[in-house]
Amino acid sequence: MVTAGVVVEAGWVLSQDQLAQDHLLQGLWGDTRTTCRGLILDLTTSSNIEVIHRLAEAAGLRKMPDTHVVVVGEKAGVKGVLLHHSLRNTIHVLYLALTLHTLPRLSFSRLRKIIPQDDVRSERVWVYRRCLYCNNGEADVQLIHQYNIKTFPKSTDNLFQEQIQSLMGHRLSIVSVPHFPYMDFDRDIEPGSIIIAKDSIDTRLIHTFAAKLNFTFEHRAEPELTWGLEKNGTFNGMIGQLQREETDFCTIAGPTPERLKVVDYLRGYPSDPMTVTSLKPSLLPQHLSLIRPFEGELWGALLASVVAWGVLMWLMQRAWQWVVRGRGVKFSTALLYGWGALLEQPPPNPSVSDSGRLLVGWWLVFCLVITTGFRSSLIAHLTVQGKTVPIESFEDLVKLNNWKWGTEPWLLKGVPYDYFSKHTDPVVQTIFKHMEKVSAEEGLQKVKAGGYSLIDWENYLSIVIASYYTDDRGNTPFYISKQGISIMAAFGWGFRKGAPFYRRFSQLMFRLEDAGVINHWTKEVIAMRVKENRAAAHLVIQEFLGDMTQDGRKEMSLGLHHLQGAFYLLFLGIGIAFLILLGGN
Repeated sequence: MVTAGVVVEAGWVLSQDQLAQDHLLQGLWGDTRTTCRGLILDLTTSSNIEVIHRLAEAAGLRKMPDTHVVVVGEKAGVKGVLLHHSLRNTIHVLYLALTLHTLPRLSFSRLRKIIPQDDVRSERVWVYRRCLYCNNGEADVQLIHQYNIKTFPKSTDNLFQEQIQSLMGHRLSIVSVPHFPYMDFDRDIEPGSIIIAKDSIDTRLIHTFAAKLNFTFEHRAEPELTWGLEKNGTFNGMIGQLQREETDFCTIAGPTPERLKVVDYLRGYPSDPMTVTSLKPSLLPQHLSLIRPFEGELWGALLASVVAWGVLMWLMQRAWQWVVRGRGVKFSTALLYGWGALLEQPPPNPSVSDSGRLLVGWWLVFCLVITTGFRSSLIAHLTVQGKTVPIESFEDLVKLNNWKWGTEPWLLKGVPYDYFSKHTDPVVQTIFKHMEKVSAEEGLQKVKAGGYSLIDWENYLSIVIASYYTDDRGNTPFYISKQGISIMAAFGWGFRKGAPFYRRFSQLMFRLEDAGVINHWTKEVIAMRVKENRAAAHLVIQEFLGDMTQDGRKEMSLGLHHLQGAFYLLFLGIGIAFLILLGGN
């Protein structure tokens, strides 16, 4: 076990310039690798107790609630010290009240030298503890022990037993921004007013925690309904309120390196990825159904193979004719044979040599494989109509010509704005540069009109679409991309730095998550809200969807429009043959 200590004189430290103060106060807490920290405040000779409190405040004691603090002073100053604002977050605080009236005033550093003397055996030590919430939810002072200086116990582990199991009715201040399904309330309220949250994940968590930890709360909306953006180390919005310690914690928020410097973060649930919502893939043109079974590369390879085989057959027969003076084969005959075999209608075998017959045999095997694959693929494509490729990512968006996209204005008041504005990827920069600001309703109307995509949170937008733009059979004109962009590691709650109840909240949150309760609540809240919205907007849904087709939901009978490509080819062939006929005459 490694122990280390630093002794400083409060008044001297505070008299230094800011750079020297920062260096000294950093060393006050010792090695950052140590697992426990303690602070001893000597008030036995100080004539200015306020200086020591200023030192504790400057050293950031409020940000380390688990620090063990021992104060040594006279009995008269117990309450003034333990209830001071600089110790507002500290969980473990003891005050050793000494009554050394028979001795001259001695500094604490000399106290150890005089304790063994016989003339102080009658001196007493009163041990007081600061309890955070024992006075109806407020801090108070308790006398826990009374000792003789000479018989002070060697083991003091039992002195630091303050554990936050209950907040005794303490009133916490909560600030929120609406973002369903995590937090929801009426947006049309007076800025900063007290809210009554609707059923949501965070609402259930707050009421569960309040019942378990015995606290009350005051729940307010953030005046500008913003999470908070950083400028020169200072945040606005909810994070700014936590940074200024104007509130105790906030609901639904995402962690960033800048935010973690000013708040304590509690992970609550997985983050909601940002997705691209566009029209569902449309049906491919019917007149191309005959050539769609093969990709363009395969059609090109087949054409090249027919020509190559015809040339090879012609060359081999020419070589055989030159060697043995046999009958040759015309180039047109070899080429037409290769094409006819591929169409399963080959003309008479043009080969008059063994090598030519072998070449024809392998060509017929090749044609069998190709025609079998084409036939089966054609049946599949004619039975289930092909569709265009859906938009899945930002890369797909920027590749489209004359395409537009947008997002909701309130999304650009927090982490999404930092993500888009500071990202170095050219694709993301292009998305941000041409991004429009539209509401969800306006954006979906533009998407339905075509040539437009809406970028939004997946859970949030899927609820909107399922509630207002989906019929009773689950049909909707919109497609939400499967490749979401996770711009945050998780969603959760933010706490003011040093909040003493943070660890207890963390324990309860992890238990609920491990038990699957939060995941269950998420699904339940979404399902209930969709059901409520659909019941209230049933007529609007039918009017919006109209006579939307249900392609792919029933068996399809092939018609003339499915095979129109074959007729186009027939007429093309007839036209070419007629032109050849005219040219031959």
